Amino acid sequence: MTVVEPRLTLERRMLREHPLVIACDEVGRGALAGPVAVGVAVVDAPRARKRVPEGLRDSKLVPAHKRPDVAARAAEWAMATAIGWCDAGEIDRIGIIRALGTAATRAIAELRGLGIVPEDAIVILDGNHDYITPVAGPGLTVRPVVKADRDCASAAAASVVAKVARDELMVRLHDEAPVYEWTRNKGYASAEHRAAIRSHGLSSHHRSSWAIADAPTLF
Repeated sequence: MTVVEPRLTLERRMLREHPLVIACDEVGRGALAGPVAVGVAVVDAPRARKRVPEGLRDSKLVPAHKRPDVAARAAEWAMATAIGWCDAGEIDRIGIIRALGTAATRAIAELRGLGIVPEDAIVILDGNHDYITPVAGPGLTVRPVVKADRDCASAAAASVVAKVARDELMVRLHDEAPVYEWTRNKGYASAEHRAAIRSHGLSSHHRSSWAIADAPTLF
């Protein structure tokens, strides 16, 4: 399989009309346990003229043992990075699409504390649906881009930064409930994870609205 290396073609074109590009990508959307995370990476014209960090890819294409190093170099390359979170309880209450928008809005809000004005930027959102504007309201310019995490270096940076942070969180949560093997499956629906749910029920970190039908009562 040919691996597509992300480039800065789209970002450079956007930066002709906007002072900043903010790229967003989610991690954990399909998991049974743990939060969803949305990473953001900010690129300005000087960064867009630099070489893309070595090994930067969509996080799914970076070997797990290399992700922390790639994420560190991506964060150093970007003007700024941030991560927004929406936990399992929130996902159950508001649904996954609004949870994605909430997490993205929280990540973008963190940028304000760094002196970045998101309204001055154009937002690249990986995917084909704008889930940010219904939560954030008017003011942001959001452009969904299919496969942005594969093709756009800024979105790849957001992807790998968020992936590393969420994986590290799931490893820490494993100590609270080791039976689910979150160090291995990171909250996703592996066979061992589903078997543990059937045997032990759901933890407070599970998305109960996503649970399998034969799971016992919450503990």
